[in-house]
Amino acid sequence: MGWMMLESETISSVCRARCSDGAGHSGGPFPRYARSRVHSPRIVLVLFALACLQGPLHAQAAPFGGSVALTSQLVDRGLPITSTTPVLQAELRWDSPAGWSLGSAGASELHSPRLAEGMLHAAYSWPLSDTWQMQASLLYYAVPRRGRARPYRRAEADLAWIYRDVFTLNLAALRPLGSRDGHTNPAAEANLRWPLTGHLSLLAGVGVARFQRGSYGYYGERYSEYYRYGQAALAWSAGRWHVELDRIATRGAPPARRGSDGLSPWLVSVSWSF
Repeated sequence: MGWMMLESETISSVCRARCSDGAGHSGGPFPRYARSRVHSPRIVLVLFALACLQGPLHAQAAPFGGSVALTSQLVDRGLPITSTTPVLQAELRWDSPAGWSLGSAGASELHSPRLAEGMLHAAYSWPLSDTWQMQASLLYYAVPRRGRARPYRRAEADLAWIYRDVFTLNLAALRPLGSRDGHTNPAAEANLRWPLTGHLSLLAGVGVARFQRGSYGYYGERYSEYYRYGQAALAWSAGRWHVELDRIATRGAPPARRGSDGLSPWLVSVSWSF
């Protein structure tokens, strides 16, 4: 579960809460912020949010867009990345009329200046018919070091079938980076968005993925099995604003690390897109 990338709601998007209305989350390019630099990620996100509020970045002149969101917890495919605390998220993307899309995203807990999650993605979408389209995407995802937990990085390839703005089926291959025990793990999601009124929609989805040992530092190092996750949500959208209340469930995942809050069954998010 994570940031939105496709043109319909997905579990991943709802819960990393993958944050544009596009789709459904270190070592790598993210530095380990020393005490003297701890405010850098927060400043970047705040400045990004302020820039968004100044206007839509001349949307008519350039194909840029994005979103800013506040959510109650950061979740990736049914697994908690942060504790149950408010998280600020920001995403910026470039869309080509030819079907190409490039984007980046980041997230930070409000009470902590450290970067909690970062992501880069590239995608290409094309129509299959008047009602169906497909999207292929590549993604780089990173969770920096948290306390004694190891940083976590992965590369991901996704293929999605999208029916209007109602149904999405997504197949993915996840490859951990920088791990001696890294194996390519499959994942699958099916998501439904059903309009109720002009502004209200019902969202539902299920997914299955394989837990990678050492992921996020929240779970047992020797655990590497398949688990299931799902969501039911009520979403309200008006103009650039989107408010969502999710009920999340995960089955078969290893127990949360001692001292962490684990996965909250409820997720609340508010986002503004431009």
